[in-house]
Amino acid sequence: MKDITPLAEGWKLRHDEALLPARVPGCVHTDLLAAGLIPDPFLERNEAEVAWVGRRDWAYVTDVSHDSAHERTDLVFEGLDTAARITFAGRELGATRNMHRTYRFDATGLKGQLEVRFASAYEEAESVRAITGDRPNVYPEPFQYIRKMACSFGWDWGPTLVTAGIWRPVRLEHWSTARLATVRPLVTVDGDRGAVEVRLQVERTASGAATGLRARAAVAGEEAEVRFEGDEAVVRLTVDRPRLWWPRGYGEQPLYELEVTLYDEGGALDTWQRRIGFRTVGLDRTPDEHGTGFTLVVNGERVFARGVNWIPDDVFPSRITPERYRTRLRQAADANVDLVRIWGGGIYEDEAFYDACDELGLMVWQDFLFACAAYPEEQPLRGEVEAEARDNVVRLMPHASLVLWNGNNENLWGFRDWDWEPGLAGDSWGEGYYLGLLPRVVAELDPTRAYSAGSPWSGSWDHHPNDPAHGTYHSWEVWNRQDYAEYRANVPRFVSEFGWQAPPALATLRRALPGEDLAPDSPGMLHHQKAEDGNGKLDRGVARHFALPEGDFDRWHYLTQVVQARAVAAGIEHWRSHWPVCAGTVVWQLNDCWPVSSWAAVDGDGRLKPLHHELRRVYADRLLTLQPGDRGPVLTVVNQSPTPWRTEVTLRRIEADGSTTGRGAQEVTVAARSVVRLPVPPGLAPAELSTKEFLVADADGLRATFFPVPDKEFAYERPAFDIVVEPGPDGSGNVHVVVIAHTLIRDLLLQADRLAPGATADRGLTTLLAGEQVRIRVDGCGDVTADDVRGALFCVGER
Repeated sequence: MKDITPLAEGWKLRHDEALLPARVPGCVHTDLLAAGLIPDPFLERNEAEVAWVGRRDWAYVTDVSHDSAHERTDLVFEGLDTAARITFAGRELGATRNMHRTYRFDATGLKGQLEVRFASAYEEAESVRAITGDRPNVYPEPFQYIRKMACSFGWDWGPTLVTAGIWRPVRLEHWSTARLATVRPLVTVDGDRGAVEVRLQVERTASGAATGLRARAAVAGEEAEVRFEGDEAVVRLTVDRPRLWWPRGYGEQPLYELEVTLYDEGGALDTWQRRIGFRTVGLDRTPDEHGTGFTLVVNGERVFARGVNWIPDDVFPSRITPERYRTRLRQAADANVDLVRIWGGGIYEDEAFYDACDELGLMVWQDFLFACAAYPEEQPLRGEVEAEARDNVVRLMPHASLVLWNGNNENLWGFRDWDWEPGLAGDSWGEGYYLGLLPRVVAELDPTRAYSAGSPWSGSWDHHPNDPAHGTYHSWEVWNRQDYAEYRANVPRFVSEFGWQAPPALATLRRALPGEDLAPDSPGMLHHQKAEDGNGKLDRGVARHFALPEGDFDRWHYLTQVVQARAVAAGIEHWRSHWPVCAGTVVWQLNDCWPVSSWAAVDGDGRLKPLHHELRRVYADRLLTLQPGDRGPVLTVVNQSPTPWRTEVTLRRIEADGSTTGRGAQEVTVAARSVVRLPVPPGLAPAELSTKEFLVADADGLRATFFPVPDKEFAYERPAFDIVVEPGPDGSGNVHVVVIAHTLIRDLLLQADRLAPGATADRGLTTLLAGEQVRIRVDGCGDVTADDVRGALFCVGER
């Protein structure tokens, strides 16, 4: 039987004449940081102080003394970042130039020093650019000339920290006769029967070339066996009435262990195990009277995707542990998310990411790794792209959560709209990857899943790549130039990117910028704002609705977070109300890779912004919303649950002083997975552009509000409320903050991290009418008083 020797210990990083302790998996930056030779690049403006690291060559060394009685020993690297030469016992084994591939070298009989020398990623990229020629790019960094995590070269939310190192595990594999080289399980369901077709390839030693081999596969109590003719075989299993895997909110997530064992006449040689799930997944792109659809279909059920975009959770991805993946993905699930799109400027994530998605019922949309640039299709890149695609399709296809392969991020759109074509003058730019190579690889290796050429993409060049009526759509005009009310200007078929910025939590800023007198334009704040005119857009977004605070950072911080939450909610409420024409929204973005002002719902230290709580509301199975209409507000009742929703909706027209001037009730029945839109009776709708009245809808604990004018024009009374702090249940370690409103309190927010850096609150923005109260559970704050709490509470109007 094959055996494995991990090579995680004893590594050194060669730094000038010194050998520093090195962690594998890891990277140069984290090793230098651990040795105290560089400052933390996440703090203050230290990023600029460590730019030199990415422009140097580096080497990792260790001594290997393992013996084995097996015929063959392979040195296996799961990830090398990026351009490396490997020397073992004085023999050069090979070279690499792709961060996203696994590499295997014959190291039979070798022992002694193992050295991995990394060239600067800049040097590698420039050498490729010299071969292929220039291509346009949205950033002034050469990331499209090297198969490396693009966002390590900086993005409009990320620092420029160009890494190098052994970023995934390395091992020795000792084996004889033959090993399982690839295992591809194609899982399908037909009626009440599940099928697993396992396609196998083996690699043999010279002595095993003529050896008879067989493979046995087992899943869900079923077994099957096949004999090899040559180096390939297919073993098929049938499972009667398997329990189906469903996205969260649609059913359970049963997973089955699939095990494959390779034998010769002497016994077992190799094994392979993964968990699989039985389900069907498709993509309905049928043209209709509205354009061209883009609807995910799982087990025959059409799904409105409640999604978020995912970027690498750390600019040094070797630091992301399975526990951290699970925490972040649990935060997504807690926000009622059911789809996570892995964005094309990052990485193919670790197995732990997809395992967690399998278990949590989070559908995975996987981009191939191309983003925001024209990519040369010549060698040496083309061969790397194909090898990378084949490697990762085979690695990831067992996961039930994976529902879609996507060719790129914004490159088809960029070719059409970003003035790329004239400068290319006929040069390759990636189209051959997205419309040729990648769909061919997916069709060959993983025909059970759909492939889309890009995001956004209308499905063909017959339509503009970012046409909202066809395929997927990115909505960035709103954040860049318009008020978020403009989200309501159209009904795209599927919104795969949109979002709004806000700064991170105050405790995150205090940690990242220690000692700084925080202001929107203070040096550290500006350094941790990577978007072009990011603060200008934040200020303009606030100013459309509120008086822009002058010299009051706390107020500015609160209002920018309010506008972010409201903006994203406005888009989702509008688009969900038009299901099934619109079949999904994927918010940019769930997470951050460092402490920064960004579009994220969870900041770089893992703290929840108000947006996260708002996602939990607007992505819930049941949603109540009041939408502007041509003849006054429209009550929209969204039911994404599997059962009908019968409810009574109470409508109240209320004056700014709290008096109710109109009241009505309406019985509403909404079928499962359906939407009902009803005009608000004229007698209940506030007068157009009224500054003194608003509308409230309540049903089954849900609330929607409609204000005819921006907040800065509304005649709010000065907010008045009482605060009571109650201890939580014995031993719970939390407190309950009760806020009792005496006036309208709009978008009340308790920023719990102001009470203690580790404190959290169980709610975000909350609107109370006069006489109402809310109970907020706060964990991790210790003993606090009502005065302490008052200093951490904010609301619209005066604080």
